[in-house]
Amino acid sequence: MYIKLQKEAEKSVNAAIAKLGWEDAVEIKFEQPPNAEMGDLATNVAFQLAGMLKKSPADIAQDILDYIEFPPLFIRVEAKGPYLNFFADYVQFTQQVLESVGDEYGQLEIGNGSVILEHTSANPNGPLHIGHIRNAIIGDSLARVMKAGGYPLETQYYVNDMGRQIAMIVWGLKKLDYQMDPKNKPDVEIGKLYFLVNQEIKGNTEIKKEIDAILKIYEEETPPELEELFKGVVEKCLEGVKETSQRLHIHHDKFVWESSFIRNGDVDKVLKDLEVYTKENEVLYLDLNDYGIEKELILRRSDGTSLYSTRDLSYHLQKSENADISIDILGSDHKLALDQLRIALELVGSKRPEVIFYEFITLPEGSMSTRRGVFISVDDLMDEAVKRALKELKNRRPELNLKERKKIAEMVGVGAIRYYIARLSPEKHIIFKWDEALSFERGCASIQYAHARACKLLEKAGFADSGIEVDVEVLENLDPLEIDLLKTIARFTMVIEESASARRVHPVAQYSLELSGAFNKFYKSIPVIGSEKEALRLFIVDKSRITIRNALKLLGIEAPVSM
Repeated sequence: MYIKLQKEAEKSVNAAIAKLGWEDAVEIKFEQPPNAEMGDLATNVAFQLAGMLKKSPADIAQDILDYIEFPPLFIRVEAKGPYLNFFADYVQFTQQVLESVGDEYGQLEIGNGSVILEHTSANPNGPLHIGHIRNAIIGDSLARVMKAGGYPLETQYYVNDMGRQIAMIVWGLKKLDYQMDPKNKPDVEIGKLYFLVNQEIKGNTEIKKEIDAILKIYEEETPPELEELFKGVVEKCLEGVKETSQRLHIHHDKFVWESSFIRNGDVDKVLKDLEVYTKENEVLYLDLNDYGIEKELILRRSDGTSLYSTRDLSYHLQKSENADISIDILGSDHKLALDQLRIALELVGSKRPEVIFYEFITLPEGSMSTRRGVFISVDDLMDEAVKRALKELKNRRPELNLKERKKIAEMVGVGAIRYYIARLSPEKHIIFKWDEALSFERGCASIQYAHARACKLLEKAGFADSGIEVDVEVLENLDPLEIDLLKTIARFTMVIEESASARRVHPVAQYSLELSGAFNKFYKSIPVIGSEKEALRLFIVDKSRITIRNALKLLGIEAPVSM
């Protein structure tokens, strides 16, 4: 709805500027004033024109106002110093908000230009741990936001099935007397074996040579029995990863196996395409000094086997060919590798991927390492979150039976993790704090609670949206809290459009909190059932419920109907 307001205001300003002979001079930008007394939309276009026209911004704003034709959906436009302030007609505005918010509210029109978004892509050598979780949550949430923003998008998980870590696990299966416990998740058992192999290597460095030999045979000869071992390890691990992902509401449309680029000849092809740029000194590499990078990009080991970087290059070429936009979610420690990759892609005439770098998330206890066996798995993190939510619910809702409490606790616990990570820009380091994440006053639970409140109120009133029209007279004297809530609801599509375009998730998380806050103020201060405006206010409650639910859905969070 705010998009529509903005377009109407922009159209009127453009028309006035054209009449003044200043057309195509600037791009008009709007913002929301800090309080309603300054209007619902404002533009500082006069500042932008001042340099060109050699006039004061205040005079320019008045000139534009003199030529503005009254835009629909507004009751007046004022020039306040250098600003043009637009005031909405709340009768029309309310009618259109109530009409526009349906079950699919927030889904924008599908546009052109396909997108491949790769995220998570954790090595299949153990369970997902807290070091992976930010990648997964940012990636999945961004995919949801971009799909809602009208982008045709596919999510992919790049399966590293040819790395040294997998060869280490295969060596362990062949050489160590290790029996996987069928009662445990397979990714957990794979992780235990990986840890044991690392312990063996510490006592005997010759094992590294045996592992290298396995890797070379697997890449160059691919005997069926070895291929079965590699594939079995990876599939077992992915089985556990998918189970964890499902509980965390993480979804991937496609899993792309790294080995496919060796088997189909793509790696050989990209090496041939780069041949004119490469140098060889035991290893095959690209000298990147001329591009401002001192570290060379190694493409092939001295034993003739390819590296992750070579196969990753082939994968990015495939993504570039199959989509108009390719997006990677990567930890900040990958910046150098990404710079190297981008140069290699340019040398073979391919598009660069867009990259969202994120800082790492840790617990106050410190850092983690799969190799050392020191990590907090995502399963453990979710279990702990649900356990804490269950304890809180027992205090708040002792009348609920255990089954109901567990169901709500799962929504609250998992939601707390997803929201706590999504709420901050990816550039900020996060130390995960339980008290903040599971706060029923400030965290995700407060947003979920607002949705549950709306559901309870509608149920109590026996409300059913049957398309009843609200009298215009009822709309003429809206309470400021009603207006504020309606304005917040109306911003939803604009938040989605801007977040999808900027490839950012945290504005949606911040908006969700603002929306629940606006609803809670309305809920606590405005009588609904039995009031003279009961019908209108029940509509507002229902539209709030839908918008809160849809905002949480973009973050991969469930909206409980009871809490």
